[in-house]
Amino acid sequence: MNTNRLGNSGIVVSDICMGTMTFGNQADEKTSFRIMDMAYDAGVDFYDTAEMYPVPPDIKYVGATEEIVGRWMKTKDRDSLIIASKVAGPSHSWIQAPLRGGKTGLDRHHIVRAVEGSLQRLDTDYIDLYQTHWPDADFPLEETMMALDELVQSGKVRILGCSNESTWGLMKSLWASDALGVARHHTIQNNFSLNNRRFEDELAQACRQEGVSLLPYSPLGGGVLSGKYNDGLFPEGSRFALYQHAPTRQQAMLRRFLNEKSIESTRRYQAIAEELGMSVVTMAIAWSKQHDFVASTIIGATTVEQMPALLAAADVVLAPETLEKIDAVSRDLLYPMG
Repeated sequence: MNTNRLGNSGIVVSDICMGTMTFGNQADEKTSFRIMDMAYDAGVDFYDTAEMYPVPPDIKYVGATEEIVGRWMKTKDRDSLIIASKVAGPSHSWIQAPLRGGKTGLDRHHIVRAVEGSLQRLDTDYIDLYQTHWPDADFPLEETMMALDELVQSGKVRILGCSNESTWGLMKSLWASDALGVARHHTIQNNFSLNNRRFEDELAQACRQEGVSLLPYSPLGGGVLSGKYNDGLFPEGSRFALYQHAPTRQQAMLRRFLNEKSIESTRRYQAIAEELGMSVVTMAIAWSKQHDFVASTIIGATTVEQMPALLAAADVVLAPETLEKIDAVSRDLLYPMG
């Protein structure tokens, strides 16, 4: 397994990260343990979770994912693991987190309570990478960065990152950190896949110039790139099968990820992968890892059967002619996810 540095920090991680957002909902604890064991045995040392997981958010099982990850961590040498978690953003914006009475935010009060809760559920005394899950553009970033810096100085957190952030938000946070002389973000965790290449428009250049690493999530476009939703199918237990009957926000996500354009692009990428004699899943992960601004691509699974194709990307380097074919599809079907 290849490794990369997270931003300009002292942390080096495997270039594949194991995501956990379905653990405790779509995947039970036994299955979750098996999935993480498979990743660990393949050389994955980087695991990403969040206080709000599993998804879709529900007060019945919020926090269950961190608890499962925490119990699994006890079966391994803690020093061999790089654990990432997240504090929920403001509940008055694009999502209402089932935490702290639905009044989450990125002020010091919420950040302190969030990290203490995550440390308890993970049953560890530090978190390697602590991220803001989504931004609050109307709240002073200076206060957020000062509160996060306190966590670094106290040893509860090693480094910081953000998620679902815009170019303005990333640059504003870096400016605030530099102006205040406090810890800055080393990573940004955003949606990036063959079906969603918007990160390349602006954020990629900002990351290159500022020494910030992308941790792409949904590298399979929410599972769409696997082809399992082709022909109007909604496999039982799949994310978008669940989202069909979920609240309005999840239904909007379903329409964004799964539409006529994204299905057509998936078919074309499948054809390229077939020419290579590999799964389109493997190709999509390999493609993500080959970007210079990417440190580690976050994979996700709900069954152990999904893992081999994901982990097979570890040793795959796509040839220039393959990348050209992929780019041709992207140009012809620009922004399948809008």
